[in-house]
This record gives sequence, C-alpha cells and structure tokens, in this order.
Amino acid sequence: MAEKSDEKKVVATNRAARHDYFIDDTFEAGLVLRGTEVKALRAGRASIVDGYVHVEGTEAWLENVHIPEYSQGTWTNHAPRRRRKLLLHHAEIDQLLIKTREKGFTIVPLRLYFVKGRAKLEIGIGRGKKHYDKRQTLREKQDNREAERAMSLRRHD
Repeated sequence: MAEKSDEKKVVATNRAARHDYFIDDTFEAGLVLRGTEVKALRAGRASIVDGYVHVEGTEAWLENVHIPEYSQGTWTNHAPRRRRKLLLHHAEIDQLLIKTREKGFTIVPLRLYFVKGRAKLEIGIGRGKKHYDKRQTLREKQDNREAERAMSLRRHD
C-alpha cells in the first residue's frame, strides 16, 4: 500500500508539448530551487508552457519557466523567470546531449510535481510535429472519442 508521501502532487503540466512534439524518451529530474520558489510551487502556481531545457557542458538548465513570486516573500523573493539547474545523472545528461545534437530534437518540460516533498520535473526528448501531423493526431483523438461514446451508448441499451 502506497503511503501518502509517495503520491505525486502535480503542480503544472505542459499539455501543448504532446501536441507539438513526438515525445521519444522521458526523464525525471530534480530542481535546484530557492525557498520562495518552493513555497510558490506548493501553492500550486507555475507555468511550464514556454519552458525548454538545454545542456551546457555537463549541466542541464531549465529556461523560461515562470514561477511567480511568493506573496508572503520579502526582499528574499526570486526572479520569476530565472534559469534553474536540473539534477540529473551524468549518463542521462550525456544521453540528452547526444539526442539533441540530432536535427529536429529538443528537450521540453512535461510535468512539474512533488514526490516525497521534493520538486521534480518530467522532461521529454521531443521531435517537432509538422502541421499535418498535428491534424492527424487531433483526428485520431476525435475518432477514439466518438468510438468510446458509441460503445458507452451501446452498453446502456
């Protein structure tokens, strides 16, 4: 039986990422945060939609993620869009670096959540979708939704 502390408390998701990219592989990374950032995240306030990850040397950095200032914070508050270091193993960073050197691949944040009281970020290596791929994905979703609706109507009869 899972304890309450083992559950994931999702703070923010990037739903557009799965719409705009084919996600090939995912990783879970820790974040280096300041105290006011953690408190703002615990209040459920963050936006990872515009965010991206890049690798510099042997470190991975999260850029352009908006964590608003903590309302009860004083002069110790953080900058809302500062760059944040990601905590990954060297093998994972090497894997990210090799994959992003290929044409068309990028690293996008997918979900920001807490596990056992620690902030984690799920990142994915994505290949950009073309416009027709996006239309195809939407069409498949709509077809699946209609099929589910038809099956549920049939079950109730």
